[in-house]
Amino acid sequence: MSDGSFDLTGRVAIVTGSSRGIGAAIARKYAAHGAKVAISSRNQDACDAVAAELNSEFGEGTAIAVAASISRKEDLQNLVDRTRAELGPIDILVCNAASNPYYGPMAGISDDQFRKIMDNNILSNHWLAQMALPDMKAAGKGSMIIISSIGGMQGSGSIGVYNISKAADFQLARNLAYELGPDNIRVNCIAPGLIQTEMARALWEDEKVMGYVRRITPLRRIGQPEEIAGAAVFLASDASTYITGQSIVIDGGTTIAAAL
Repeated sequence: MSDGSFDLTGRVAIVTGSSRGIGAAIARKYAAHGAKVAISSRNQDACDAVAAELNSEFGEGTAIAVAASISRKEDLQNLVDRTRAELGPIDILVCNAASNPYYGPMAGISDDQFRKIMDNNILSNHWLAQMALPDMKAAGKGSMIIISSIGGMQGSGSIGVYNISKAADFQLARNLAYELGPDNIRVNCIAPGLIQTEMARALWEDEKVMGYVRRITPLRRIGQPEEIAGAAVFLASDASTYITGQSIVIDGGTTIAAAL
């Protein structure tokens, strides 16, 4: 019999970038474990579709849909305000949305592209953390989860600036964990490897890249969004109440593989 450690009943979660891919998989898994979820991405119609699906499957009132661009602070504040008003105080924050408008060596990236990656992948997470913080402090507990990447541990000739932003997310989680620990608010990262999402399409549609990934990855394949969601439930639940400031790598073993 389960002891209920993974039960999220009565908790309210915001998951950014949750109209598809990893974010949608996490939102679904949260709903399945009893949480109420705010679905958010830039496209309102896409958010509406996911929220309607979750409400149909898990009961009306399970999810709301709030479009927001992570580049706009006012959009994120509206996301937090509407979640609080329609679902209740925020217990769980998942910063999943990110962007990567440039593929190629760092010498070719424009200043605007560089700034966009840093703003969307780091600054927006800082904003959201501060916006959700009052609810968690009032409750005396909370869980923030940043979806980073194993890219934050590696160099790259094609996504180097993206990797820099993801490395910064590790430190953002560590520093928030340090500061918020006395308030019993935990902050952790999940670092996926190559996952079959729309954002990573340029990589998994490249047969040369895929051949290399299959060769060096012990599980001999890339991951699926659903394979990230379980860790997000774990980190949001009472099963992980003594874990903070950490990063869970979910990559099929890619980062442990020998170079030769």
